[in-house]
Amino acid sequence: MAERIPILVVDDDPDFLELVEYYLRLAGFRVSLADNGPEALEKAKKSPPAVILLDTTMPGMDGLEVLSELRHDPVTELIPVFMLTGRTKIGDIDQAFDIGASDYITKPVELAKLGAIVKAKLEKLKVSPKSK
Repeated sequence: MAERIPILVVDDDPDFLELVEYYLRLAGFRVSLADNGPEALEKAKKSPPAVILLDTTMPGMDGLEVLSELRHDPVTELIPVFMLTGRTKIGDIDQAFDIGASDYITKPVELAKLGAIVKAKLEKLKVSPKSK
């Protein structure tokens, strides 16, 4: 069996996290979940994934703050971060890229295709599962 790609998914909606985990596991990912910013930062530093899917809108520490922290830490600064959010305004997208997002996926997303989308974006970045 091929090596599973480690992925960290960060979202404050437990139902969404459960569905995303299910579909990403089917697509061959090794999934770790976080439902808030501080937990995401801790998990990313403790066991850096190959990629992070990060929601923007979360209570307390929002996704852009998490992204900024990730980009300013030598342990996590090179991990690709794909924003996975319902925010679709150009200003929101530009702000995420300015902070250091690697890509942007808008909700709603067809969850059955999310694994293929993430793999295609990783391939575009030339990131292999063994690089992390």
